[in-house]
Amino acid sequence: MSDTVTAAASTELGGFAGWAVGLMEAIGGPGAGLAVAVENFFPPIPSEIILPLAGFTASQGGFSLFSALFWTTLGSVVGAAVLYWLGVKLGRDRLYAIVDRMPLVDTEDLAKAEDWFARHGRSAVFFGRMIPMVRSGISVPAGVSRMPFWQFLLYTTAGSLLWNSIFVLAGYYLGENWHYVENYASVFQYVVIGLVVTFLAWFVTKKVRARSAP
Repeated sequence: MSDTVTAAASTELGGFAGWAVGLMEAIGGPGAGLAVAVENFFPPIPSEIILPLAGFTASQGGFSLFSALFWTTLGSVVGAAVLYWLGVKLGRDRLYAIVDRMPLVDTEDLAKAEDWFARHGRSAVFFGRMIPMVRSGISVPAGVSRMPFWQFLLYTTAGSLLWNSIFVLAGYYLGENWHYVENYASVFQYVVIGLVVTFLAWFVTKKVRARSAP
């Protein structure tokens, strides 16, 4: 990996970036995946930084672009699956009690994810992967409500792949300016959701018209 990666990360992001870069230097793509998996448990660690950093690392030859996309998405899914099973095994009340004792994690974020899931059902898992402060917690109410695991896995993988691709590709093509991605994270979030909602509306409309056609 280029020394530029380490220098840029250390200058812009301090300790955490150094840790993430160290993982990528040591084990390549799996290191990026591990960093993303950890983000599921500690929301203050932003994927909006890890993902473009992984893309930049890929652009410098640390590993391939495909590897960056594959491992970061796998990390997202594995982390989400662990939270899902915690929701299944512990239940709502015990989970809230545990989260309330954890440093850097706020039960308010978990409550937001729970409310999002209650209002939007299955689509909450897909769209929730693109909403900061909901993305990590959305797996918990899915587990508590015992949403079928295969459905959870499908929606989580699709949402994570879409979200991760936006940021990894941005970091890949921005090169040394990868850190600018963070400034536009909220814009990307709403653009992605808008595009997905538009596509789904078009798809549903097409199906309804096809069924009603003579």
